[in-house]
Amino acid sequence: MVEFGIEFVPQHPYWKTTFLAMQAEKMGFHYTWITDHFNNRNVYVSLSMVANYTTKMMMGPGVTNPYLVHPVVTAQAVASLAELAPGRVVCGLGVGDKTTLKMLNVDQEKPLSAIREAVAIIRDLVSGKAPDVKGDIFNVSGAKFSFTAPSPVKIFIGAQGPKMLMLAGQIGDGVLINASHPHDIESAIKYSREGSAKAGRNFEELVVTAYASFSIAEDPKKALKAVTPVVAYIVAGCPDSILQGHGVPVDTAVKIRDGIAHGQWKEAFGQVTPEMIEAFSICGTPNECTEKISKLVKLGVTQFVAGSPIGPNMHQAINQIGQTILPAFK
Repeated sequence: MVEFGIEFVPQHPYWKTTFLAMQAEKMGFHYTWITDHFNNRNVYVSLSMVANYTTKMMMGPGVTNPYLVHPVVTAQAVASLAELAPGRVVCGLGVGDKTTLKMLNVDQEKPLSAIREAVAIIRDLVSGKAPDVKGDIFNVSGAKFSFTAPSPVKIFIGAQGPKMLMLAGQIGDGVLINASHPHDIESAIKYSREGSAKAGRNFEELVVTAYASFSIAEDPKKALKAVTPVVAYIVAGCPDSILQGHGVPVDTAVKIRDGIAHGQWKEAFGQVTPEMIEAFSICGTPNECTEKISKLVKLGVTQFVAGSPIGPNMHQAINQIGQTILPAFK
């Protein structure tokens, strides 16, 4: 059975995100992932609210990054959250969004080293150990918490490029594949499997997650309109190799990235084409979305995350997914 997750961007008041998470749990979703961007509400305050008003769902940042938030602080946050929701906390970790980090003049220096070292630091601290990491990015020795999380916290690594996907297979409990197209998912699973083999791990124990921009509506035009801004952000942050694989000109992505960085939303979103929508989202009617998810599951996906925007009306979209899509995969 494939599990289903849902992504929330905490751009709404806390009560609304919490209400939607409660609704998602009621409709049968297994995971809540909340994004971590400086321009929205704090991810851990949001997750704490969700923890207090749900009983079964797994939850965690999806994803946080080690450039804006030091891994020691991330470990402290997820370990504390695990006290609120024992056995229900996971941690999504990635290199962050290129566009928003650029606004803060933050460089994504040596991303593979940053993630590898961050995973080691977080794992040790959450489990009550003192990490001894002397790496390219972080130097942590002797730090230890005064408390220990009551249950393990699995770390999911957000990945797109081949090297990061291999790293996820080597050291992650799960991989969050930031993709929705079968070609990208198939390629990502291949690299993650190679990473697991290289580390002598059983790939079948890795939670293979398709973390996809998603938009569902009975009217496909409304679904398309809702997903366009999100696809613009995806294209803006995509590695050149993935853009080229889908025939998206790199200079177009640069125009979108610059438009977003300067708040020129109309210009940026106007560059999004139907081909980009098809390549970087799952969008359409309930039947169309079910068919597209089925293709990913057949490739080996074990968790599907319905990412932002979910649909033109998030409340209705959650109900539609729960009533029409989840039953198809039980």
